[in-house]
Amino acid sequence: MKTSLFNYTLIALCCLLCSCHTSRKEAWKLVWEDSFTREGFIDTATWSKIPRGLSDWNNYMSPFDSCYAVKNGNLILYGIKNNTQTQDTAPYLTGGVYTKGKKTFTEGKIEIRAKLGSATGAWPAIWMLPENAQWPTGGEIDIMEHLNFDTIVYQTVHSHYTYTLGIKNNPASGATAPINPNDYNIYGVELYPDSLVFSVNRQRIFAYPRIETDQPGQYPYDKPFYLLIDMQLGGNWVGKVNPEELPVKMEIDWVRFYQKQ
Repeated sequence: MKTSLFNYTLIALCCLLCSCHTSRKEAWKLVWEDSFTREGFIDTATWSKIPRGLSDWNNYMSPFDSCYAVKNGNLILYGIKNNTQTQDTAPYLTGGVYTKGKKTFTEGKIEIRAKLGSATGAWPAIWMLPENAQWPTGGEIDIMEHLNFDTIVYQTVHSHYTYTLGIKNNPASGATAPINPNDYNIYGVELYPDSLVFSVNRQRIFAYPRIETDQPGQYPYDKPFYLLIDMQLGGNWVGKVNPEELPVKMEIDWVRFYQKQ
């Protein structure tokens, strides 16, 4: 009986030690961050202003100074009515930044702490695109999208598999999570060679795994991606803008990237 009890105690102790070792081994280590502490300064070694394009999300993007601010330890991106830029015929102007061509992310965890402004037609987003691949073949990782005055955010993946082939439920390609849009929330994704794990306020929301399939393009997320953060206005998904509710803004407290120790 004494020998048996000793053996059980020894096994339990070994399990505890192994657990502690695994926990230390799997801990996240902060390897890069931007906390926007330099008043009026966007770090151009990391960030560029997103140029205008032809898609719903970028057709009002502008380098106009009134769309950007760095103050009180926040990067602030605005969506505004275009009342002053007479050489620009767009009715609205929006601010957005990305790390394209400057900084990419592969295996690790990226988190962004942000507060989202709400308005009819407002569509702030935090997302990722591949550095060297076309859409949708290269994939898209939507860490956070918010519409209008919703109390939820969307977290989604897009690819040839989900978009072109339309396979969105094998596995599930997105989920929603509740937030308080009037407060800061932390939006995150863990990037692995075989899965993406999404979180809000450090609570797991859903995972998108690599699976065995005879269909092409199911998991293109194992290569370098860059980060985009932008205030968007209008479009087929979010709907029409109410100009009386502008300006609208999103405030980014910090961006952090971790890797396993």
